[in-house]
Amino acid sequence: MATDPQPKAKARSKEPEKEGISAFLNPAEMHKLGRLVLLSRYTVEGNLAGAHRSPLRGPSSEFADHKSYGIGDETKHIDWRVFARTDKYFIKRYEDETNLRVYFALDRSASMNYASGDGPTKFQFACHLMAALGYVIVKARDSVGLFLHAEKVDVRMDAANSFQHLNNMLKHVQSHPPDPNGGTGISQTLHEIAASIRRRALVVVISDLLGDEAAVVKALAHLRKQRHDVLVFQTLDPAEIDLTFKKPCELHDLETGEHLPVNPRGLADEYRKVFGAFLEQYKKACAGMNIDYRLVRTDQALESFVRAYLEERRRLSR
Repeated sequence: MATDPQPKAKARSKEPEKEGISAFLNPAEMHKLGRLVLLSRYTVEGNLAGAHRSPLRGPSSEFADHKSYGIGDETKHIDWRVFARTDKYFIKRYEDETNLRVYFALDRSASMNYASGDGPTKFQFACHLMAALGYVIVKARDSVGLFLHAEKVDVRMDAANSFQHLNNMLKHVQSHPPDPNGGTGISQTLHEIAASIRRRALVVVISDLLGDEAAVVKALAHLRKQRHDVLVFQTLDPAEIDLTFKKPCELHDLETGEHLPVNPRGLADEYRKVFGAFLEQYKKACAGMNIDYRLVRTDQALESFVRAYLEERRRLSR
């Protein structure tokens, strides 16, 4: 048997797995995302000068109201036009501008590990969504924090404004994939999050919201009661929304372990009706609480979705 006289090339060593930001976003995506901004629709409390309204008063360019002149007030802030009309001294006050603090409440319960076909799991898509929004936020000099949870909050990171902080957040997310044996406690964890964030912020909930709808809605109401701006991305696989299976199969509940044999063709119409009502309940509840709700499908183009959403939010925030 003839043999190859040339020495065989050594097998290439496996490239190290990417970590942090680079695991989710490539340079081209970061360049495009860097032109976008996430605005809060309400007043927030931050630490840096930024582009968001604050409940505090300070020297910005947007007029807020007047107050009577008192000892210690600077005369340069006296409104002389008002003095000419009333013969009384009043001081102009302005809305201070502040940086935005954004906390991601990311669901890592077992149901988030589902994917149909070759698409990403709900958790993988959610992580990419968080990475994209986090990059936009930090690029705009705003701060990001994290609550990673399943049955309880497993990872908490306070808000900070640096790419190193975002990188560390994403590393934690990578090292805490959904627990295949874990359940969900989204309502309890959202209550915990609401109680732990002391200052007004933007809370971004990324979850499939598969749980007790009434309990979840109460938890979202708790966040709004604390005067947080709340954004909900209900992240679902297309098969969950449309029941696209064609042949008889057995459904497996990732959280309870229950198995259920079904005939999708005979069940599809009723399923879509019931599941549609489930989604509509969240949509209406969020609208009633002034919570920004979006249904996110894992088969859609992430960059296009993020761009369209942020541009829409920018228009609504004016």
